[in-house]
Amino acid sequence: MIRPMRRINQALTSEQSQMILDQGSYGVLACLGDDDYPYAVPLNYVYFEGKLYMHSAKEGHKLASISKHNKVSFTVVGNDTVVSEKYTTVFTSVIAFGRASLATGEEHKKAFLALNDKYCADRPDKERMEAALNCNRAVIIAIEIEHLTGKQAKELIGALPGSDKS
Repeated sequence: MIRPMRRINQALTSEQSQMILDQGSYGVLACLGDDDYPYAVPLNYVYFEGKLYMHSAKEGHKLASISKHNKVSFTVVGNDTVVSEKYTTVFTSVIAFGRASLATGEEHKKAFLALNDKYCADRPDKERMEAALNCNRAVIIAIEIEHLTGKQAKELIGALPGSDKS
């Protein structure tokens, strides 16, 4: 069960939360690690066709944790401006809760291409396609989102695209 947000007036809409996922360049994957310690690792990712995808080495802490317990969360901070004179920050953030697995077959290929499109758009199409199709050193982790929640600083209420006041 996912707890409801305490400050519901600061909640983002589903569309605003998805926009932050689309625009973010990195997030933090949190899972249950060794000896049930939390394990959180920053990663590049892509939000594509309603799922989150990130690449990984074929072995390591992330994959061992996910194979043991596939429930994860992924956090993206969309905005964070320090306002020192008010002892606060103006922020937007999103947390996606879901289940992680390895993408295979066509999903793997499409996700790798989506990652290349996001992070290597300045490279020639042919080069990006070859890189995605020939990369055999990495796997793709897919997160099927079961719950998505977004929050904004109170200073932004009504100011973001998709708000009633925008």
